[in-house]
Amino acid sequence: MMMSRSLEFFNFISYVLLVVCVLISVAFLTLFERSGLGYIQIRKGPNKVGPLGILQPFADAIKLFTKEGVFPLTSNFLAYYICPVLGLGLSLGVWMIYPGIGDQFDFPLGWLYFLSFIAVSVYAIIGSGWFSNSKYALLGALRAVAQTISYEVCLAMVIIMLMVSVGSFNLGVILNWQEQFLMIFMFLPLSFIWIVIILAETNRTPFDFAEGESELVSGFNIEYGSGGFALIFMAEYGSILFMSSIYALMFLGGSTYLLGLKVAVISFVFIWVRGLLPRYRYDKLMYLAWKILLPFTLNYFILLFGLTFFI
Repeated sequence: MMMSRSLEFFNFISYVLLVVCVLISVAFLTLFERSGLGYIQIRKGPNKVGPLGILQPFADAIKLFTKEGVFPLTSNFLAYYICPVLGLGLSLGVWMIYPGIGDQFDFPLGWLYFLSFIAVSVYAIIGSGWFSNSKYALLGALRAVAQTISYEVCLAMVIIMLMVSVGSFNLGVILNWQEQFLMIFMFLPLSFIWIVIILAETNRTPFDFAEGESELVSGFNIEYGSGGFALIFMAEYGSILFMSSIYALMFLGGSTYLLGLKVAVISFVFIWVRGLLPRYRYDKLMYLAWKILLPFTLNYFILLFGLTFFI
């Protein structure tokens, strides 16, 4: 009994340390993005607060969380404040399934846990827009949910193909399978499709219709300021880090060895695409999901199923 309680306490402390590391990584990812966009756009990024601007993320956090919190008089007050907390909680809770960071949790059905979490994360977005009781926030939320659900279909198909290949729902099995052969050599087309999917899932450029500033004035989070906006912001960048880590796990053998470098390179792709491409058109976004990516993944799955079970 004492040993089991000690193990539970150790798992809890390990997860708390993991959350702290993720939040610090989110802070420096924002600095990395702003500096990277500065170089891409031939301008200076943040370089005044601390050496090389290294304290800028912490200054922004202090500014946001100490500002006066305001809320719309017509909003559903409690739900309005819970939705950003829910979004950040889901963004941090999904990190428990990632193997190789300490293996403090054992998830034999880790992929199902992952799919469940990203499906539930939609409710934080729709709730933020709905409970604000603003037509602009609601319009942005509906666009974001339609986009997220559409690309979750292709995301699930890619994950099913990997599960069929390794024969397990456990993410750790993929790491063991890639000790001899990286999956990116076998699933190179799927690796490119996964990049497009995670760009859409995290509402990043060129698929940032959830925050279409030019036509929606920031979309579903228009009524949020100070701490609420900061929580939504942190949830988005936490999801970027996690999706980058999952890419490293699925295609690059994302163990602790050089994990930070792999995640940094994949995260830079998000920044590079944002500085390179303009926003997509919404009808083309849906056309890409249902008419191009989904038929391709279905045909790839049929081919993989045939190779796996009949050869």
